[in-house]
Amino acid sequence: MRASVLPPKTKRLTREYLYRKNLEGKQRLLYEKKRKIREALEEGKPIPIELRNEEAALRQDIDLEDENTAVPMSHIDDEDPSASLIQFAKELKLVFPNAQQMNRGGQVISEIIETCRAHDFTDVVLVHEHRGVPDGLIISHLPFGPTAYFQLLNVESSMITFTLM
Repeated sequence: MRASVLPPKTKRLTREYLYRKNLEGKQRLLYEKKRKIREALEEGKPIPIELRNEEAALRQDIDLEDENTAVPMSHIDDEDPSASLIQFAKELKLVFPNAQQMNRGGQVISEIIETCRAHDFTDVVLVHEHRGVPDGLIISHLPFGPTAYFQLLNVESSMITFTLM
């Protein structure tokens, strides 16, 4: 089927999918470049020729990273979720790389943070809802990093938008 014959919704979904895959490829390529420079520095070998132009910027990124942030892992958490909150958490998983979604159940936030620290997560995202509508988002950088609380207003799921069109 030709792209011009596809309905607008399918075109948009295809475009979004290809964009996300392209971003993943760029992130993977950047990670590989940093890995090659790290190996060269650790082994005392010269920097590979193809990376010499980007060496300064990559070295600065490597210096800012520690062993916990070299491979980012996020944890998206929700408590006894409604269907709309589950959908919202799925969409958040697309935003944060290497994210894992878990239902909070009856656990206290401090227990969740300690569990995530023990399993070497770099970030925790907690989603709150009121009457089935996501209304709060807590993002915390682990182990000791800053925590931000965001109030969400007029949240609309992209999947709901796609089905209405």
